[in-house]
Amino acid sequence: MILAGLFFTFLGVMIRMANNEVHILEIVFFRYLFSLLIMVPWVLRLGVSGLKAKNIPLLFTRSISSYIAAILWFASMIYLPLAEATALGYTTPLFVTLGAVLFLNEVVGKQRWFALGIGFAGILVILRPGSATFAMPALLAIGGAIFIACSALLVKILNKTDTPDIIVLYMAIFSTPISLIAALFVWKTPSYEALAWLFGIGLFSTIGHLAYTRSFAAANASVVLPYDYMRLLMVAAVGYGFFKEIPDIWTWVGGCIIIISTFYISRRDVIKFGTTDQKNKLQSIKVSS
Repeated sequence: MILAGLFFTFLGVMIRMANNEVHILEIVFFRYLFSLLIMVPWVLRLGVSGLKAKNIPLLFTRSISSYIAAILWFASMIYLPLAEATALGYTTPLFVTLGAVLFLNEVVGKQRWFALGIGFAGILVILRPGSATFAMPALLAIGGAIFIACSALLVKILNKTDTPDIIVLYMAIFSTPISLIAALFVWKTPSYEALAWLFGIGLFSTIGHLAYTRSFAAANASVVLPYDYMRLLMVAAVGYGFFKEIPDIWTWVGGCIIIISTFYISRRDVIKFGTTDQKNKLQSIKVSS
């Protein structure tokens, strides 16, 4: 999990560096393209029989949701301080829980409803709507978290018919041409330096997702999650080191509230549903991003 946190931390830096030359829609395209190329050796090892999917329409829908999430999430990394974007990104489990209640008929008790309310209060602490410091780009991070949550809910459904490997592979297969169509409208041939940043984005996002998923296979979610929350400290340090960003007190306060809320919800899920179910839920969130 610490390794995953390091890769995701520097991902934000590379997104900003690439954006100095190319449009965000082009960045998203190269993210999917290089991720797909990185997976080629694994695809060849699987063979044709290992590439068969059972629910193509839902896999395509999930890819659309993931693509929109990537645009919003990358944009938040560009227009917001890295620490603030990361803190708001921790809200994804809140939206997953809410969506599971609304669309998957999952039952949530009073304690988890209370934790959800606390988590959303943490969002308001960071956003401070109506104040002079309210930043509209913060809504990009919230929108990204919502679409990642939508993708995670679709993954929960897809897990009944397709393997996680197939879900990840088809996301890259569908999202690459989809993102190319949008990128063509703003296309600028990247320099070698920009290509290096773009390749780094694809590489770091792929390795980060793999490390994140493997961490839940190795340990209980309640043991693993605190290490993911350490990423906020790493991002704050990197944001200051590269861009002289200093998170304000409200980002720290709101971020801590969100972290406590999501950790409590995750812990309650482990107690109520068992370790395996909770691992699958948390893995589905990262498979979706």
